[in-house]
Amino acid sequence: MSVRTILVCEAQVPFVHGGAEIHVRELVRELRDRGYLAELVSVPYKWYPKDEILPHAAAWRLLDLSESNGQTIDRVIASKFPTYFVRHPNKVAWLIHQYRAAYELCGTVYSDFSHTEQDVGLRETLIKLDTEMLGECRSIYTNAQNTASRLEKYNGLKAEPLYHPPRLAKQIRSGEYGDYILSVGRIESVKRIDLIVRAMAQVDETLQLVVAGDGTQRQNVERVASEAGVSDRVAFLGAVDDDELLDLYADALAVAYPPFDEDFGYVTLEAFLARKPVITCVDSGGPNEFVIDGVNGRSTEATPEAYADAIRDIASDKAKAARMGAAGFDRARTITWDGVIEKLVQ
Repeated sequence: MSVRTILVCEAQVPFVHGGAEIHVRELVRELRDRGYLAELVSVPYKWYPKDEILPHAAAWRLLDLSESNGQTIDRVIASKFPTYFVRHPNKVAWLIHQYRAAYELCGTVYSDFSHTEQDVGLRETLIKLDTEMLGECRSIYTNAQNTASRLEKYNGLKAEPLYHPPRLAKQIRSGEYGDYILSVGRIESVKRIDLIVRAMAQVDETLQLVVAGDGTQRQNVERVASEAGVSDRVAFLGAVDDDELLDLYADALAVAYPPFDEDFGYVTLEAFLARKPVITCVDSGGPNEFVIDGVNGRSTEATPEAYADAIRDIASDKAKAARMGAAGFDRARTITWDGVIEKLVQ
């Protein structure tokens, strides 16, 4: 079958524009650049209260995307939950993540699922439905090995990881190794920006932290900075435009990226393309598919003390930071879109 028309499916949370949103839009752009007729199909998504989860999944199940306006749709590419509930005879998944609170986050402080009968039943239903809906796919790919491992662990389904370059890959440049550590991304509990802030209280006072991003936990993290006595050394910039982000990457000493069990994370590759070492944690998941401790960054325990040690290690020797950044660049520059597109449309 020759694939020509392709729909990419997105569960869109209004006013939220993070890695998942970038992921699907970049995929559509890359498909179009290669001559495919590609469109993005977005359906608003709400996960709270938990009674809303299954109805939103059902909304996707009601959609038959086999054709549009009398034209056959050759392929549908699903992304995160619940887009893979969509009906199509030639459906593939490039899975970003499932509903994480019901999976690997369950039982942690990052999930609102408890051991009540209602929550246990909902979790079992979600896992059963995910297994069935993803099982309909002709092929299952993931954005990282970490995502594929979860899928096999919880659903018994095998998937092939497909790594792709970050959106700004062609524009990212390297500059000086300055006097600030950079944090990029949404300020949410699972991203653990508070860990970086607490670590800053234990490093040299000449070192700054710049936080580029916004989120529901910003006020809480700002309060942590105040309590730790580092408010004067932590700059919360909120959302920044591309030009400012490129400048921030270029002159950072290193990039701090310690999320909990991340799927993939553009930040790691963006930092590497800017020749900056990445400081992550051993339980951060996806970043550790790229970060090699002591070679292109640091991967440490998720405590303020250990994280501060890693920051001090890099800050003590800018030549070392440059060597680590160069090693990261060598890893990131090998990742291209060509192999991704070939797999998804084959």
